[in-house]
Amino acid sequence: MLGPIFSFLTQNKLLSDCNRTQAVWYIKRLLFLPYLWGGDDPMAGFDCSGLVLEVLQSIGKIKHRVDMNAHSLYLTFMDKQVSKGYAGCLMFWFKGTKAAHVEMMINDRFVIGSSGGSSGTLNRQQAIEQNAFIKMRPWNYRKGPCKIVDPFMTRKK
Repeated sequence: MLGPIFSFLTQNKLLSDCNRTQAVWYIKRLLFLPYLWGGDDPMAGFDCSGLVLEVLQSIGKIKHRVDMNAHSLYLTFMDKQVSKGYAGCLMFWFKGTKAAHVEMMINDRFVIGSSGGSSGTLNRQQAIEQNAFIKMRPWNYRKGPCKIVDPFMTRKK
């Protein structure tokens, strides 16, 4: 009786693990591209949410042509919060009650995110001047309150 259910859950976990691996692989390939306020593509550059959105859209976690900021991404996955991060998890930093910044963990020690810019970073030259680009950092390099979610979690752990 449990055979079909177990098979479905096993296949679902395998697909989730495959998507997690693919997402981490893809975000690593976007390292060093420029930060661009409102950016959401590899040709022009990314802001923090545009980068994460591109990765999640590439593996079908979020539909294409959907635009989300850090807070709306958090609201989408907030029911999948975890206490300790690992590859594929999203880290959200908050200002007050709203998520203001997001990055993806590539393992339990490092994140990749688009940072260093601001709403005034509108072109590549400004990104260069501000040292604003997609970078890898230790997961705890940013200060302030944060929450970690696992967008690949098939059910709440």
